Amino acid sequence: MKNNILTITAMATLVALSSCGDGAKKEGGKPNTGINTANIDSTVKPQDDFYQFVNGKWLKNNPIPETESRWGSFSELEKTNKEKLLKILDDAVANKSAAAGSNEQKIGDYYAMAMDSVKLNKDGATPLKDEFDAIDKIKTTDDLAKEIAHLHTIGIGPLFAGYVDQDPKMSTTYITQFAQGGISLPDRDYYTNTDERSLGIQKAYVEHVTNMFKLLGDKPEVAEKEAKTIYEIEKNLAKASMTKVELRDPEKSYNKRTLKEFNEMTPNFNWNAYLEGVGIKGINDCVVGQLEFFKEMNRAVKAVSINDWKTYLRWNLIDGFASRLSDDLVNEHFKFYGTTLNGIPALKPRWKRSLEATDRSLGEALGKIFVEKYFTEDSKKRVGEMVENLIAAYRVRINSRDWMSDETKKAAMLKLDKVMKKLGYPDKWRDYSSLDIKRDSYIQNLMRANVFEFNYMVNKLGKPIDRGEWGMTPPTINAYYNPALNEIVFPAGIMQPIFFNPDADDAVNYGCMGAIIGHELTHGFDDQGCQYDADGNLKNWWTPKDSANFKAKTDMIVKQFNNYVAIDDMHVNGELTLGENIADLGGLTISYYAFKKSLEGKPAPEKIDGFTAEQRFFMAWGQGWRANLRDKFLKNMVQTNPHSPGNFRANGAPSNMQEFYDAFGVKEGDKMYRPKNERAEIW
Repeated sequence: MKNNILTITAMATLVALSSCGDGAKKEGGKPNTGINTANIDSTVKPQDDFYQFVNGKWLKNNPIPETESRWGSFSELEKTNKEKLLKILDDAVANKSAAAGSNEQKIGDYYAMAMDSVKLNKDGATPLKDEFDAIDKIKTTDDLAKEIAHLHTIGIGPLFAGYVDQDPKMSTTYITQFAQGGISLPDRDYYTNTDERSLGIQKAYVEHVTNMFKLLGDKPEVAEKEAKTIYEIEKNLAKASMTKVELRDPEKSYNKRTLKEFNEMTPNFNWNAYLEGVGIKGINDCVVGQLEFFKEMNRAVKAVSINDWKTYLRWNLIDGFASRLSDDLVNEHFKFYGTTLNGIPALKPRWKRSLEATDRSLGEALGKIFVEKYFTEDSKKRVGEMVENLIAAYRVRINSRDWMSDETKKAAMLKLDKVMKKLGYPDKWRDYSSLDIKRDSYIQNLMRANVFEFNYMVNKLGKPIDRGEWGMTPPTINAYYNPALNEIVFPAGIMQPIFFNPDADDAVNYGCMGAIIGHELTHGFDDQGCQYDADGNLKNWWTPKDSANFKAKTDMIVKQFNNYVAIDDMHVNGELTLGENIADLGGLTISYYAFKKSLEGKPAPEKIDGFTAEQRFFMAWGQGWRANLRDKFLKNMVQTNPHSPGNFRANGAPSNMQEFYDAFGVKEGDKMYRPKNERAEIW
């Protein structure tokens, strides 16, 4: 629940809007125009399946590598980015003269320990011995609360989530917050569904937990019993949890209580011991995310035996750190989470896993060097100009909405005017001087980094809101909108070919990067973002009639995406994906008019490669979603991800736009055609 940011793509799945052609490469001696016509499947009409028309040959010729869950144009850019980051890390490891305490020393030592497979295989699970011993010493529920607090500080999340963030209804202050958690499968529905697929995953999960306990040295019959205990505890927590669709309503997860009231609601858990353990002192209020969950948690604390809680904490510890230990633990962890859940045949090479881990723990230290070596200020400047053009186009669109009253338009304009724009990298870099990273232990480095990050968060209490903080690292190929800060953020990683292509014409860059910018802006006005005001407060600024009009339009999008069949009999969840689908439609629409505005009244450029500027605009959008996905990954995505699969995003937004119909001559009878009364036009 922490960091309620809305992205162009989910961080976990990385199915991203991702392409503006092939960078600055040349084809046949001429500059790349941003649209690679060799990828077009001319046997498919753009009026019938735009995604397949634009990407068909690419999809056929780009199978998924065995270490990946999907392969798309985003993956190609990620591959290039990783090569740059690898060079930085290799240089840092080899730099024996790096000053002690410098960013170079820290990222070099962290990466070196992550790469030391000989030491990791020799040590096995012994780096966790002290942690297991501490769990074994638990005797009372008060001890349980203290140990959960400790585990939370080192990056393990048993039972629930506790964190410090902005008060959703008082965005000028930080407040302690608690939210549902404590399960290891991707979502509560994995425990509650009874279809064949879900039952198979439940069985495989229990077997996986059993295997992990056996690798820790437990006897097979003991490990089997422990796994069943884990599953029952987690299943009960899951049954009391909100669904992902319910979690999309921020009002449902805002339950402000005094600490005294929260203690009275959950008397079996010692919150004072927990808060002392995580270093939170002197608070009077907190936000409780999901009341029914914490009532169940309170029941479980007393009903579950201390020995079973110790088993549960042992599981959380090994599950959280398994991917950073010896190969036997890494492989068993991957077999379930990688292969069983997502269908990935092979583990990524160690250097990739180590690189990603370094970025997670020391993202701004690594990112600062990345920016210095590879990021151009010209890209930042040009993307900044596009942002201003998109905002200007948004103002025009808001004023032209015939379904909104002047009162609501005024509030929407104020919110748009107050949007904070962050481009490239932070103005003030994170200070890692108090974080001790050395060449002693990968797990110890990870724990120290997690404690550093946790303390950084807790220390925000009582201080002014840090409006300069970033929720992504600079090399990240993504973007986000944060409703609490009313900000749009575009890291350096996304401001490069193939997203932003300096050699391509404006039609392509607006169809790609412009649509990304518009997507994030629209998150401020989607079904979730529209509940936050210009200052980031969860507060209604709509008239009842305008809210009803907005809901009628968004219901059309829900219905549209509910009808898409992703795989087998699994439909896209139109309610779960609603916010992202609104952002896609709004972003693409606004970017189209920003592109038109950029022409300053001049006619669109002549055809390039046989396509008009308007066609190239939409083709840039369509090719950005190209990706081959493994079946298991796709099923997991449809069940848990607020983003629709790429093919439906590529086709879904344009099918609501008359501008697309005009560009490609779409008419009744074509498969992309939607009757006018079924087309959603919101922003």
